Amino acid sequence: MNRSNVPDTRQRSFTVALIGTPAASAGTVYGFFDLLASTRRDWTLMHGGHLVESPFRPMVLSRDGQSLLVTNGVRMTPDGRFEDVPAPDIVCVTELMEGPGTDVNERYAPELEYMRQAWRNGATLCSSCSGALLLAATGLLDGCDGTSHWAYCDLLARDYPRTRWFPERTLVVTGKDQRIMMGGSGSAWTMLVLAIVARFVSPEESMKLARGNLLGTSDVSSVAYASLTRGGPIEDPLVAKCQVWAASNYSVDSPVGRLVALSGLPERTFKRRFTETTGMSPLEYVHTLRLEEAKQLLESTDMPVEAVATEVGYQDASFFNRLFRRKVHLSPAQYRRKFGELNQQLRRIAAGPVALPANVPAYGTRA
Repeated sequence: MNRSNVPDTRQRSFTVALIGTPAASAGTVYGFFDLLASTRRDWTLMHGGHLVESPFRPMVLSRDGQSLLVTNGVRMTPDGRFEDVPAPDIVCVTELMEGPGTDVNERYAPELEYMRQAWRNGATLCSSCSGALLLAATGLLDGCDGTSHWAYCDLLARDYPRTRWFPERTLVVTGKDQRIMMGGSGSAWTMLVLAIVARFVSPEESMKLARGNLLGTSDVSSVAYASLTRGGPIEDPLVAKCQVWAASNYSVDSPVGRLVALSGLPERTFKRRFTETTGMSPLEYVHTLRLEEAKQLLESTDMPVEAVATEVGYQDASFFNRLFRRKVHLSPAQYRRKFGELNQQLRRIAAGPVALPANVPAYGTRA
């Protein structure tokens, strides 16, 4: 089964096998499950859309499908056995409560064989944190870069010297057709999930997941992540029609006047009806559309801030800066630094090979 390094996004859904073992952490296994299952669904709901399915179908699988008592005494009930899903699109092994240097080959023989078979069938293999113990034991990391928890990398380098280990890296994408993805220490698994979404669906969908769940950067107010156009469905058909027009025409001159004309109502009547329906005045609504588009441009382009302001309908860049800061709690330049870097990283992942930063030392020897 042949696959290119860029998945076919026309595929309706992607099956994700999450490896369940007694040494697994339920928090991370089900954290993966929750984030993948919420992709597209939650953002759509936050913006008043109907319930939609995630493009991912996560499943917890184990060697026998039986209930497991996992790390910290949590009871995990797998969705099935390995043999029930012989050809998943993605296999993820999260951290294992096994000490650095543990020989996992005999203890995890069924898991290793499942991962190797999935690889032969074209799957992408993923590990987070100490889950690298299993991924390395498959033999598929020979000649590749790798990452794991900082406490494991030195002993992994001893046991797997043909892999170059980078404990300081949050994410590594490597292997044939870039079909191996690894998260580093601790909560780096969240970046791994974002990378999976970027690769298999789109960077835009991954950024929505990041913003909806406050992922990707830790020193920013939650307001900066917020979508300014969130809200429930609008039942007033006239107001809904005006919203549809505004979504494509927010940058025109005198947008509120044009909305009034479109509605066919007296100005005061229209403004009152719009505000009662949406919770904001027509002018405030236009500002939210403009600022949300500005956020997208700041994330995904190198346009100067002044050009972004003009693009979304503001001729006065200083007014745009003040309004943006008031609504987002960051200046446009600060927002770009925080979220543009994440967006660009996700786009590189989606496009294919991820370049190794220059002058970064690694454990292990080159193949």
